Amino acid sequence: MAHEVSVNLHQKIVLSKDVEVEVKADGAKLGTILISKGNIEWVPAGNSANKHRLSWKKFAELMENEGRPKRMK
Repeated sequence: MAHEVSVNLHQKIVLSKDVEVEVKADGAKLGTILISKGNIEWVPAGNSANKHRLSWKKFAELMENEGRPKRMK
């Protein structure tokens, strides 16, 4: 499965406008990640009404508990 990730940067520092990261797999949109000062959100493809939100603290906990460790280069 080939992934394509595109970023829409409005500014260098996240202030009032979210940073949008669109994620596609094999050309089909999986969803969009919205990054803000207060949280991170996932908007699934085809779903404009509901998004999934985590605080940065909860996101860190999720990644540490569920993410696969990989050594940094």
